[in-house]
Amino acid sequence: MSLPSENKMDPVNSFLGRLLLEELTPVVMVLSTPLAEDACQKNGLNFVEMLLPFSLFNKIDVPVRTASDQPYRLQMFKLQLVYASDICQQNYEAAEEHLKKVVCDASENALPDLLSDPPQLETILSKSVSHLCPSWIQTFNKELIRTLSFSEHETFDHPVACLLVVSSKDEQPVNRFVDLFNTDQLPSLLNDGAMDPKILKHYLLLHDNQDGTPEKAANILAEMKTTFGSNDCKLLCINSAQGVGDRRDISWVPYKTHASLSREIARFLDVDDLNGIRDFMLDLASNHIIPHMEQKIRILNQQVSATRKGFRNQIKNLWWRKGKEDTPEAPNGPTYTFSSTESQIRVLGDYAFMLRDYELALSNFRLLSTDYKLDKAWKHYAGVQEMSGLSYFMLDQSRKESEYCMENAFTTYLKMGSSGQRNATRCGLWWAEMLKARGQFKEAASVYFRISNEEPCLHAAVMLEQASYCYLLSNPPLLRKYGFHLILAGNRYYISEQRQHAIRAYRNALCVYKGNAWTYITNHVHFNIGRWYAFLGMFDIAIKHMLEVLACSHQSLATQTIFLNDFFRVVQSMGKIFEVYKLQLPVINMASLKVFYEDTRTYASSADVQVSESMWQALEEEMVPSISTVRSNWLDKQPKTSPLKKDNSSCVCVAGEAIKLDLEFKNPLQISISVSGVSLICELSAESGATNFGNSATETALQEDAEFTEPPSCRDPSDDSSLMLSKFDFVLKGGETKKIQLKVTPRVEGILKIVGVRWTLSDSVVGYQYFEFDTKKNKKGRKGARHSLQRNLNFIVIKGLPKLEGCIHHLPKNVFTGDLRLLMLELRNQSEYSVKNMKMKISHARFLIPGSSADLNLDFPRCLEKQISSASNDVPENIMEKSRSLLFSFPNDASIQGGTTFMWPLWFHAGLCGSISFYVSVYYEMENSTDMTYRTLRMHYNLEVLPSLDVSFLISPCPSRLQEFLVRMDIVNRTSSETFCLNQLSCVGDQWEISALPACVSVCPTQSLSAGQALSCFFKLKDCRRTNKERNLSVQGSDVLLGSQGSNKVLIDISRSPLVDFHHHERYHQGKLVQGSPSIVDFILISRTLGGNPDIVPEASSQLLSSHACHCSITSKSPIWWLMDGLRMIYHDFSTSFCEASFCVTIHNCSETSVSIRLATFDSLPAIDQISDAVQSSDLSGNQGGWHDVSLVDEIKVISNVQASHPRKPLSESISPYVWCGASSTQLILEPGCTAEVPLRICIFTPGTYDLSNYELHWKLQPSEERLGNDVKRWSSGTSRGHPFYLTALQCPS
Repeated sequence: MSLPSENKMDPVNSFLGRLLLEELTPVVMVLSTPLAEDACQKNGLNFVEMLLPFSLFNKIDVPVRTASDQPYRLQMFKLQLVYASDICQQNYEAAEEHLKKVVCDASENALPDLLSDPPQLETILSKSVSHLCPSWIQTFNKELIRTLSFSEHETFDHPVACLLVVSSKDEQPVNRFVDLFNTDQLPSLLNDGAMDPKILKHYLLLHDNQDGTPEKAANILAEMKTTFGSNDCKLLCINSAQGVGDRRDISWVPYKTHASLSREIARFLDVDDLNGIRDFMLDLASNHIIPHMEQKIRILNQQVSATRKGFRNQIKNLWWRKGKEDTPEAPNGPTYTFSSTESQIRVLGDYAFMLRDYELALSNFRLLSTDYKLDKAWKHYAGVQEMSGLSYFMLDQSRKESEYCMENAFTTYLKMGSSGQRNATRCGLWWAEMLKARGQFKEAASVYFRISNEEPCLHAAVMLEQASYCYLLSNPPLLRKYGFHLILAGNRYYISEQRQHAIRAYRNALCVYKGNAWTYITNHVHFNIGRWYAFLGMFDIAIKHMLEVLACSHQSLATQTIFLNDFFRVVQSMGKIFEVYKLQLPVINMASLKVFYEDTRTYASSADVQVSESMWQALEEEMVPSISTVRSNWLDKQPKTSPLKKDNSSCVCVAGEAIKLDLEFKNPLQISISVSGVSLICELSAESGATNFGNSATETALQEDAEFTEPPSCRDPSDDSSLMLSKFDFVLKGGETKKIQLKVTPRVEGILKIVGVRWTLSDSVVGYQYFEFDTKKNKKGRKGARHSLQRNLNFIVIKGLPKLEGCIHHLPKNVFTGDLRLLMLELRNQSEYSVKNMKMKISHARFLIPGSSADLNLDFPRCLEKQISSASNDVPENIMEKSRSLLFSFPNDASIQGGTTFMWPLWFHAGLCGSISFYVSVYYEMENSTDMTYRTLRMHYNLEVLPSLDVSFLISPCPSRLQEFLVRMDIVNRTSSETFCLNQLSCVGDQWEISALPACVSVCPTQSLSAGQALSCFFKLKDCRRTNKERNLSVQGSDVLLGSQGSNKVLIDISRSPLVDFHHHERYHQGKLVQGSPSIVDFILISRTLGGNPDIVPEASSQLLSSHACHCSITSKSPIWWLMDGLRMIYHDFSTSFCEASFCVTIHNCSETSVSIRLATFDSLPAIDQISDAVQSSDLSGNQGGWHDVSLVDEIKVISNVQASHPRKPLSESISPYVWCGASSTQLILEPGCTAEVPLRICIFTPGTYDLSNYELHWKLQPSEERLGNDVKRWSSGTSRGHPFYLTALQCPS
């Protein structure tokens, strides 16, 4: 955009300079007879219109000498020809109507441009200064200036000369000339004394060649010259042609404003007539008007110089006017006649300005300025200030002075009120053009804005629009001010009922707000443009703009309601269905688009599809054939004739099976909206054979980069029976988001394209949106994820195949930990073909394992009850392998025929507390299928496992028996409302036997355990390995019933499946499998539920729970067990001699390495400070073997081992009641698992009861260094005190 330079400016060639040369020109008053006008009307023109094209002289080249002796030449000159009847100031109403007509004519011409797209900002910025502002605005400015013509306080538009026109057909033409210049026909300003009536008169005889001979006209001209003088009389002949054609090429069109254009314009004017008119006008200007003005200027200048110029005249003038300062100010100011000195000076200045002598004009304007100011003639003062500013501009001098004069004139006009308001507007227009010519566009915009505050609404709109262009032309462009002032202008246009102009202004402002975050003003612009287009009947364009404001979530509820109601009203006004591409209501979240289809992979429910593909692949890795990618997981096995081998870029689906798409619809508004008929837009090209499948797929169907623009009504025939589409109707509340699953089911083979989605908003407008996604590959050459928008939506539809549907019955959503139940897997084959070679893979065998065909008709849980007469139930090894590998193969003869249902038992056990997700995949193969050889059915279930019974065990060696242990079981009910009934406790394996303690008393005092209740029970555990060898018995675990005696409970056989299978998994998950270790034992607690929990469905509540405690270790930290055996009571006659008694200490090595043992006896226990460091580390830390005191602290599971305190009978320090006999220390080495016996003897001197625990066992492990674990290294040596052993010695009766 080229802008004028501020330093280099040519005032004459600027727009303001040209405007002044065209508007401030000498006025010629025209008086014509009716017959003269009739002669001109033959050409469709009046007399003034006929002469107007020849009134502008671009190269007149006339020498001019005004007040100075130095002449100069005029190159451009113009005359204004005005009828005498038009020389009057136009009234306000007529001026308003005239200006409104200019605006209305421009709006009609601009109407075709409103059908085009709004201009872009780059296009606007690239326009030149002259093309940026519409041409009609310049016309408006000129017409507004002309409404102020012929005012009393200005003389540049007062007539310089009078042209009297008489036709040769008039009777007594000479008398007609005299009658024309009658006071009745003269302007009022001339009669009132404001204008000088002694003006130059020029007489023109108009001769119509069609109505008379040239001789007649010549005779009349001669008479005229005799009467009026030869120099002031002229003859003009017209209508010499015979109607040969149109003469619009002479450019009458710009001047013909009062009559309609027709084909008869100047049709009777030939070349000679036109040349005659041109010569007449040139003669009038150069030989009459200009010389007359020169003479007038010289005369007036002499008078002014004699009366006003010079120091004496100035002092005299000031003294004469000094008394006027005290006079009251008249409402309209003082009146000056044409003969007053002030009026003569004003005429001198205006004549000098029109003849381009700007210095002379400026000097007189400055002289007048003081006089008018002293006279308080404010309108006259503002007028000369205005002309002074224009003179400064044309001289290109003192820009500051010119702007000061314009500012002073503008404010003075405004101070006058309504009488000076329109003059202020003209002054502002000239001022703004002056600033624009100097490149001061920002300042010019401020002037236009000031004008708009004073003008009526329509004029203010034009001024504001011009201000916006000035802001755009600023350096740098002020885009926000440009757009804002266009909005202000558009609003004023709308108030003035100029909707076309309002639309144009708002459309031009759109480029500023496009792409910005100014949402409120953007909504305002689009909404009003839409409304105004609707008023004009352009509903299509109106809807396009109103669509931009539908999703206005930031607006208030009332505004949203207005927007939506107006939009629906416009749509209904169309009277037809309107389809909108990318309708913003509701908002579709394309990022939420997920496509679900079934090829080799089928799903039992929609929730199963949400599981990540990697999870399913890992589960099916050992079950399905080995492949490299998921999409082609079956292609490599197809025969060469398979059409699927010809195109691997598309997905594959099966005819008759639905393809599902998930989409989110959001209502951004605060009001509810109704959405109906939501469905997919699809295209299905049916193919009859497989031979042409590849060609059609690659040439016509698989076009991933195709762009769709046409509405769905042109693409999707309604009678298409090859597709079945789902439709949804719903209501979205304010701010609500809903996820909708759309379905399309192809019914025939071919190529299916899912193109987009369509819907109907409030039964008024149809919205549609095509799916746009990028199919480019990433850097590694791999496409996006399965459910990504980057995937292809083209499908190869193959013929129908068998598809299994399945579910697991009786699987609850909430269960308790340990819940054991029998479930049923149901598989349904809805097709006509059978499936075979079925396999099943389960992700969590700890929770779910398949049963056998024998489990179909079991009565659970009675089937698990132990039968007294039943033989041993050993678990087959193949069942264990089955559960360990997680892959289950159905029997070879198992197949599902078409239309049948297949049932298979499943065992469920809730082994872990928390939220559990497990996955099941069923593999099956089809018969007689060339497209697919197998399919998989995927099932996914989530359940919540609630806490139930918390069981812990504490095992300690029995101090009185080897190979026997005391077991403490602590149970806590962790539920909030459930009550459990304890059934039995079982130990697993044939090397252990558990029994009650004591056997004749009930182990558990209560049968039920309420919510939050805790309970401790005690048992005796026996190692039966040695017993088994001796008795040759086969023990499948040991059980003990819990509860009071006499209850009717039955034992559960833990050696049967599925308990043994689930125990295997529990043992695997609770720790590494340890075999052959006597320090490891597993327990199974069987309990039942009594109900009471609201989270568990009553009828689905489990009746049986199994709690598995695996890898329970013995709490003793000593690697050896020992036991003293001997007499507990002895009778002896102590009066005759002391008593001797023999004992035996049996020591067993229960560790996995050799142990060095030293047994030492003491007649009295050593002091604490004599005990070795090993003894301190063993005894003081509570690491002695045997039975210990147990304390319950806070929780039942927290166990504290406290060293037993053995009370001893106080004896005399000098006498010992007994002493040890024989060796006081015995050394031996025991291999792992070996037992040794050490004999001991004691001598008793007096009767009594004695604790024979005053001995110590010092042990030390002897393993190799590499076999030492952290725990073994920690307990590599130690010392243990003897167990309490009480001997009672009695005196024999005499």
